[in-house]
Amino acid sequence: MKSLIVSAVAIFSVSLSMAQEGINGGPVNVPADGIIDGVVITEHIPTKRMIPYEHVREADMVWSRRVWETIDLREKINHPMYYPFDEITRDGVWVKHAQRWSLWTIIRQHIINGDLRVFLPYNPNNQFGEWDGDQLKYPVDPQPGLNYATDSVYRENLLYLLGSLGPQDATPLVDDFGDPLLVYNPETGFDDYVYPPRDTLWYTSKDIIQYRLKEDWFFDKERSVLDVRIIAIAPVVYRKEVDATGAESISGTMELFWLYFPHCRFVFNNYFVYNDKNDSQWMSFDDLFWKRRFNAVMYKESNNFDRKIETYRAGLDALYEAEKIKEEIRTIEHDVWDF
Repeated sequence: MKSLIVSAVAIFSVSLSMAQEGINGGPVNVPADGIIDGVVITEHIPTKRMIPYEHVREADMVWSRRVWETIDLREKINHPMYYPFDEITRDGVWVKHAQRWSLWTIIRQHIINGDLRVFLPYNPNNQFGEWDGDQLKYPVDPQPGLNYATDSVYRENLLYLLGSLGPQDATPLVDDFGDPLLVYNPETGFDDYVYPPRDTLWYTSKDIIQYRLKEDWFFDKERSVLDVRIIAIAPVVYRKEVDATGAESISGTMELFWLYFPHCRFVFNNYFVYNDKNDSQWMSFDDLFWKRRFNAVMYKESNNFDRKIETYRAGLDALYEAEKIKEEIRTIEHDVWDF
């Protein structure tokens, strides 16, 4: 009997250590040694292995269509991606939820950890050109052997993807005698005031308003199914402009960067998604995307002109056009079984 008790304690200790390590970063309900915040240790999602995609031969893919979609986080069905909010305090401390994270918190954490490779949404050599980052052509990588903590250039590049610079302080710096500091400007030939460096405003969960998806819908004759694969995903924020008076206004939306989704699956697979019907049946973010438990609106399909819907439809007509594209895809599957 005594040996059984010792074995049970050993197994419990191993389970606690596995949960506290948070395999692949997934938060678990073990806040301290010997403490379980619940009835059982919720370790299934943080430790489960990813289910690989079914192999598809090119010869079996008899029909396909590439589409781009927008997930609006204001919609109730998409709230599991949006909440809970994280926060960055004035001291720069990143405060995250103890049991589950928003999709942005997960992405930001694993970009810093080096688990996710970031692709710029534009050509870095021509920032005023077409934003074609969904083609995954412009990676942002650290130097070989370095990471976010040790590569200052890489960290500086990510600064403009994970946050933005705050407003410039209007009060110039002064010397020990209280006189303004000056620096010579060779372009104007005059001395300019020296201002404090601008603060970095890190993007948090509440700043992410959309996610954009690049997908391939296809019919696999080997399995006789219409299937879909997400190729890439991009977080979207408001594009803000500041006028001469310092007033801030929203001028549109902006993609921060693109991620290769098959790589994201290894990360998303080990984080909980809230289930408002049953707290004992929380799935992972990979399950959420696999089961299509979200609502998205198409904003582009592969076409002869390589144009977005917004270029030839506006307002409600654009939504009708998006639904028309979805219906055409459903019709393809229906026609296969219509004898």
